[in-house]
Amino acid sequence: MSIPTASITGLILAGGMGSRMGGVDKGLQQIDGLPMAARVLSRLQPQVGNVLINANRHKDDYARLGAPVISDLIEGYAGPLAGLHTGLSHCDTEFLVSAPCDSPWLPTDLVVRLADALDAHQADAAVAVTGEGSQQQRHPVFMLVRTTLRDQLAAYLNEGGRKVDAWLQSHDCIDVIFDDHSAFTNVNTREELQALTRR
Repeated sequence: MSIPTASITGLILAGGMGSRMGGVDKGLQQIDGLPMAARVLSRLQPQVGNVLINANRHKDDYARLGAPVISDLIEGYAGPLAGLHTGLSHCDTEFLVSAPCDSPWLPTDLVVRLADALDAHQADAAVAVTGEGSQQQRHPVFMLVRTTLRDQLAAYLNEGGRKVDAWLQSHDCIDVIFDDHSAFTNVNTREELQALTRR
């Protein structure tokens, strides 16, 4: 990898309200006896220098997973960008890579591929994409960004901006194609959780 692992902080986004799952804390829901956030941590941690967990509830439970827990600096459950802003405000590395707490099978080569693309194009950010043509799907919460974007992101949030794709459009962002769509499977409902557990 052209960008040193030690210069990348990982961020697990677990700050949502879990509204489509009845208000439960999604990252703490278990698959085969392990919280989803623990599965994400086990896949992300070997790829980065260190990991932070962004959580706004049950912070002691998340802390038991073994990584520092940070809560949104912007109040009101302002979405994944609020978590990203918090991560950028707490990390002391040149880059930050984010992943949601409800995607337990994220690629083990996620970071190296995003980092290589960002470095090759000297981009501000790199985002995971699957599929081709009309079936192409962007996964914007799987992103690697330069920490120099922090102040601009803070301004965007303070102006009421919440859309990840809209914020990325204002920067030089490179899409990185991944072949395995299932690696980005995320769990939003109890039915999806049960299906993933059966798998």
